[in-house]
Amino acid sequence: MTLPKPAPGTARGSLPSRTAARLARMTWVDALVAAAVLVLLYLALRVGQGTTVRFSTGRNAAVDTDPARLPYDAARSLLRMFAALAVSVVFTFGYAYAAARSRRLERVLIPALDILQSVPVLAFLTVAVTGFLALFPGSVLGLECAAVFAIFTSQAWNMTFGFYCSLVSLPPELDELSRSFRFTRWMRFWKVELPSGMIGLVWNGMLSFGGGWFFLVASEAISVDNQRYALPGVGSYAGAAIAAGDLGRVGWAIATMAVLVVGVNLLFWRPLTAWAERFKNEQSEATEVQRSVVLDLLRRSHWPGLLGRLLRPGWRALSRAGRLLGTDDRPLAVDPGRRRAGDTAFAAVAGGLVLWGLIDLGRYLHGATGLGVFGEPLLLGLATLARVVVLVTVATLVWVPVGVRIGFSPRLTRIAQPLVQVLASFPANFLFPLVVWLLLRTGLSIDLGGVLLMALGAQWYILFNTIAGAMAIPTDLREAMDDLGVRGWQRWRRLIIPGIFPAYVTGGLTASGGAWNASIVSEVVTFGGTTLTATGLGAYIARATEHGDYPHLLAGVAVMSLYVVALNRLLWRRLYRLAERRYSL
Repeated sequence: MTLPKPAPGTARGSLPSRTAARLARMTWVDALVAAAVLVLLYLALRVGQGTTVRFSTGRNAAVDTDPARLPYDAARSLLRMFAALAVSVVFTFGYAYAAARSRRLERVLIPALDILQSVPVLAFLTVAVTGFLALFPGSVLGLECAAVFAIFTSQAWNMTFGFYCSLVSLPPELDELSRSFRFTRWMRFWKVELPSGMIGLVWNGMLSFGGGWFFLVASEAISVDNQRYALPGVGSYAGAAIAAGDLGRVGWAIATMAVLVVGVNLLFWRPLTAWAERFKNEQSEATEVQRSVVLDLLRRSHWPGLLGRLLRPGWRALSRAGRLLGTDDRPLAVDPGRRRAGDTAFAAVAGGLVLWGLIDLGRYLHGATGLGVFGEPLLLGLATLARVVVLVTVATLVWVPVGVRIGFSPRLTRIAQPLVQVLASFPANFLFPLVVWLLLRTGLSIDLGGVLLMALGAQWYILFNTIAGAMAIPTDLREAMDDLGVRGWQRWRRLIIPGIFPAYVTGGLTASGGAWNASIVSEVVTFGGTTLTATGLGAYIARATEHGDYPHLLAGVAVMSLYVVALNRLLWRRLYRLAERRYSL
């Protein structure tokens, strides 16, 4: 039998022939996956066309609340959310890695992150809208970038804190493995650090995505310096319906939001959480694992394998380029004299820059309103601080046991994940009509009702991080506790609390910051012609932002930053050190 000769320049078994053979084996699963990807790309391109048109202030201030527009508005909102998520992931890797690998940078970057995650979204929007409109004059793209940036500011901080915590609490054996084999820094990140923090990163990403939904109204319907800008989206639709007091259209917005959250959870987050199970650090496989229909289809399809082979040369080139970053040969001990000298020089430069900024801010405020402007926000901040402390304490007592129960049971996780995702993603603004009616009907003060609205945006950080921490506890440790008959409080003290402690600290820290951030929409409640205002720093900043009062806005943000840094330094930073020193699996 004579075999056909291969084409000139093509060896038997070469990539083109292997690729052709795999394409010939394509099944209906491959056709379904390919069709789904093509439809998603088409929808993204079709919806993205609306981001480059021209705009005028008057036309873009009006929002069409016809329910027939909701599918298009939902697609525009979803596109912004995923764009912000992509930016948040890149920011998380760069910022968290820099803070974890450099002890001196950590002293600046982590306190700065404490402040950034607590500064209200509206404070970012004040600057972002002006900057992006100047960058893209007359184009909706400027407003779109400002909205994506605002959503990014509600997503990135929690993911960054979570990934930073996983980097500094890396198991010692993995650190020794990287040093012993002299991995390049790129290999250490890609092969050791990223897999170790993957479960927490996915769950924090899911929660951060929910945080973006929570602030969608503030991101798509922007009022800055007495100018109003609105973009097509579920958030601006809901904001317009709430302002008009139209309960029917508020209901349509709520239904659309629920469909979006459940759909994204089913098609995106559930496959990711099931896939992240492979990164659990354990010696024996769990008897019951999470499942996802979408992930099963992708695993049955030939497309991921084919795509991986096509991208393999690029990954190899990137790995070779990563050698330029050096090897993981950091010494375990450094010279104390050199460390002190370096710390002194770094502290002098960083302290000088901070002092220069504070002096410049003081001069501006002294010339505009006088330094007495800080008095009122300092007093109002005590009221908001009390709400934050009560919220975090109650959320810890309620949600830590629930999170542990969910994280230990894959079956319960499948049931609870979409429910928790819907609750965590539900914007508090959508509940304003119910809250106003309830407060007016019962005579309850907004000073107490505001705590409930703050909880809607903050308590889920504790729940999600507890679930992620419980899921990361190796199955063999849990089975060993079962075999030894360790139950009740002893099980919590010996296994559960040490296992979830690093994740809980991340959740508590971000819940605290999220509560400060949520105060901006929780201390001022408006529905129709009724507005209820609580006593607090969030209401102070919201009022200053609405009127374009920059001196009072800067004073409010500065005072909020002061409270946040003081609370984090006195409590959360010490707990972080404890988690890093004693509680790493």
